Amino acid sequence: MTSLPRRALLLGFAAAVPVLGGRAAFAVDALPDARFVGYAQQVNDFEVAAGRMALAKSANENVRAFASRAVSLHGDAAQRLAKARAEAGVSYAPDPSSPPNTQAILQRLNGLDGAAFDSAYANAQLGVCTDAEAQYGAYSQNGRNGALRRYAQGELPHMQGQLEFARRLAGGR
Repeated sequence: MTSLPRRALLLGFAAAVPVLGGRAAFAVDALPDARFVGYAQQVNDFEVAAGRMALAKSANENVRAFASRAVSLHGDAAQRLAKARAEAGVSYAPDPSSPPNTQAILQRLNGLDGAAFDSAYANAQLGVCTDAEAQYGAYSQNGRNGALRRYAQGELPHMQGQLEFARRLAGGR
């Protein structure tokens, strides 16, 4: 069994995340507005792309259920983000140097099949969902833009639910 900090490093995350009492402990500052928009869009795009890949590649019922839910949730979230971004008047500013490194994860997943794909998908989801919950939580509390903060507050329960599902998918880690 791989520990979360090692898995996080393998997925390209900059910092290991300690787990306390079943909940991840974070000291994450809210991203600047445009970077939060870029981050949120990157997560939404990743979840839809990875979910579609899992639906095409996996025969595992749990992986397929997670993927189906992720495609639906993040497709809808992307539409809500576009509305919040327009209301906020904030441009999209992705930061490819910061986690999650979703393009690298997608490339790695694309090269896998069968049980190796399912395991890598579950681990990737755990890492991305852990990071997303922290970022959305931080922005929902400390984000500067009201429209984007309301978006983060509305999405945070979905992120928390998806993180719990990802933990189960990855074997309760």
